[in-house]
Amino acid sequence: MSEAPIPTADITVDGTGLLCMTLLLRLRKPIEAAEPGTVVHVVAADPAAPLDLPAGCHMVGHDYLGPTPGDQPVYALRLATDTRPTRPDAPWHGAP
Repeated sequence: MSEAPIPTADITVDGTGLLCMTLLLRLRKPIEAAEPGTVVHVVAADPAAPLDLPAGCHMVGHDYLGPTPGDQPVYALRLATDTRPTRPDAPWHGAP
């Protein structure tokens, strides 16, 4: 996680009401075609999000930037160039 201010979003994914497993599945499609360096803000009210999102970024190789300031729970990440593949149906598992 960076100490620099959180950059504005290039893409925002609304995961309101989703558990992190479903949120990770929903997150996959919008970031699939995005360029490395793209900043993604994820709206996620699941209490596990502050743990699951950094863990998911670490597993894949994206940079977790941390929570954004504001009234709703939003977390930021920056897409990396060389990422590790995960299973299409279970992005919390590495691809075989």
